[in-house]
Amino acid sequence: MAPPVSTSRFFRARVKAITDLTPSFRRFTFTGDDLDEYGDPGLDQRVKLVFPTATLGLDAMPTGDDWYLRWRDLPEDARLPFRTYTTRAVRRAHREVDIDMVAHDVLGPASAWIAGAAIGDEVLIFAPTTAHTGVSYGIDFVPPARADRVLLAGDETAAPALAVILEQLPPDAKGVVVLEVPHPGDTAYLPRHAGFEYRVRARSAERHEHLLPSVTDAAVHLAPAGRGSLVEEIDVDKDILWEVPRTAKGGAALKSAPLYAWLAGESGAIKALRRCLVSEHGVDRRAVAFMGYWRLGRAEN
Repeated sequence: MAPPVSTSRFFRARVKAITDLTPSFRRFTFTGDDLDEYGDPGLDQRVKLVFPTATLGLDAMPTGDDWYLRWRDLPEDARLPFRTYTTRAVRRAHREVDIDMVAHDVLGPASAWIAGAAIGDEVLIFAPTTAHTGVSYGIDFVPPARADRVLLAGDETAAPALAVILEQLPPDAKGVVVLEVPHPGDTAYLPRHAGFEYRVRARSAERHEHLLPSVTDAAVHLAPAGRGSLVEEIDVDKDILWEVPRTAKGGAALKSAPLYAWLAGESGAIKALRRCLVSEHGVDRRAVAFMGYWRLGRAEN
């Protein structure tokens, strides 16, 4: 039997359309000559977008299997910036890919590109190809085969991944989705799933003012009674908080669970929610995925 093939590479793509979905969510439709080979394992599949700068074109980006090591070895002023996003939709027959991004004040190269992008602008997208088979380690939604309830939660940066997960969950899935967004008009962004209670709110002032209490409240009702576990405390100012339970073969860590939780967003909030679910409410650590992939006040590739 042939082993699974895990294939990802860079696709050169240009902006075909820009659609403002809500005040904060902007959809970029990309096209490219080889996007019919763009793979989409689904769910919260992570991809990376490389942005040109005023001084560096896309040809400055190393490619090939060792691209990251070569990029890291470059002088800082010779590195093109890249950020992580979720594939929202793929239409291979039309060679089109949709990626939804959050438009906000310009704070770095990604937000500057989002604010100023025009039709025809080019990026590189590092993504799976259609040759991909087997487990995708770019997917972090790895629930047990049976989960009585699902808790999905995050801030606006997690919303595109939440949207795809909700669209692809089976009709009989049940749970709660908690989302905090910047603007009241953003609350309409997520697709509807009949089995989920939606707790989606815009923040009025402080970040996490809705996310933290809403997830805590949901945990009271969803989490089974159990004894909490000690969790390793992560210094989110130095390290990435990222814990996705898997088996050695990359599948779910449990066969079944009364609750599976997927939490993603700003590291400070995810650290607090991790402690809440695992330590305070006794949720099995093997049934919770935590992704704290950005930190307030810090730009990260």
